[in-house]
Amino acid sequence: MSHTETVGAFTDLYLPTVNGVTSTVGLWREHWSARRGPMSVVYPRVEGYEPAEDEHPVRSVRAPFFPRYRLGLPLVPDGLAAPDLVHVHTPFTVGYAGLRFARERGLPVVASYHTLLGERADRIAPRPFSDGLRSVCRGYERAFFERADRVVVPTAFARRHLLETVGADVDARVVSNGIDTDLFRPVDPSRLRSRYDLPDSPLVGYTGRHGPEKNLEEAIDAVSGTGVSLAIAGDGPARGEWEARAREADADVRFLGFLDRAELPAFYSALDAFVFPSPVETQGLVALEATACGTPVVAVDAGALTEFVIGGETGYRYRRGDVEDFRYAIRRALAERDRLSDLCVRRRSMLSVEHSVGQLAGIYDELV
Repeated sequence: MSHTETVGAFTDLYLPTVNGVTSTVGLWREHWSARRGPMSVVYPRVEGYEPAEDEHPVRSVRAPFFPRYRLGLPLVPDGLAAPDLVHVHTPFTVGYAGLRFARERGLPVVASYHTLLGERADRIAPRPFSDGLRSVCRGYERAFFERADRVVVPTAFARRHLLETVGADVDARVVSNGIDTDLFRPVDPSRLRSRYDLPDSPLVGYTGRHGPEKNLEEAIDAVSGTGVSLAIAGDGPARGEWEARAREADADVRFLGFLDRAELPAFYSALDAFVFPSPVETQGLVALEATACGTPVVAVDAGALTEFVIGGETGYRYRRGDVEDFRYAIRRALAERDRLSDLCVRRRSMLSVEHSVGQLAGIYDELV
């Protein structure tokens, strides 16, 4: 078995955008470089972001349907040296350029399955058009991922979805994205509580992209009339809709805006429970981060959260669309907060990115 050193990562999502994909690419680059060698990254150019060493932007245009994102042209930057292996993180234009770059040079390719494209069709087009769009998305996913030598998926749920629902004939391996457990740990939240004037318990919250697929209106409805406060951090296109929903609710709902990454451990630690009603997650890194900070998670019983949120250990799940069941799960998590928090902290070592990169190295070495 050969020893992989240099990796070329191709991704359609990267800094300064903050989401699960960009966080994973950044963490893997950092820890791979410390373990083996450089991991260069090719990504869409965003005005105002200056590339660091081994970062290679390509020209980009505004993405259709998602104007906050940039769509990179399917180009390979001049001066990009051929690595030992190519890892494509997204199945769009830059990801396609990574596939072409690898095949032209006879390099092995690993692809990551981060996003359930077809499951977002209902948010883009009304029925019956969404059914056709979902079918097109799954056909495209099959064609793209079957061109890779290996596919890495963050959870067993994502693997089943790719193999059975999408129908891709691929060699898929489960490798958790992992999180930085040096950063995400229980901390004193008093300074952050004071800065954002957060109320005393009971307090639940969410942080992440404000997209309609995250389904946060269900969390707003769940706390309405309960006396539980809800703190929502982050930003995105659905924020205006959620703020309007919150104004109509009988609840204390606070929108904190974007938090710096360094503030997130204190945010998680300030919460009695983290709420996560998104049904389309392949893993849900924010749930891992909350758990590592000792905060139990109340999540929808759908997607990868069915696998990760263990009832009575790391939190509780509720039936999708059932607001009363959501409220019941929140009450249970609040009543058992101390016990659940202790169990969450005990799982921290299993969530580490170092463990994930070690698994990734084994897959790379098989191919190289």
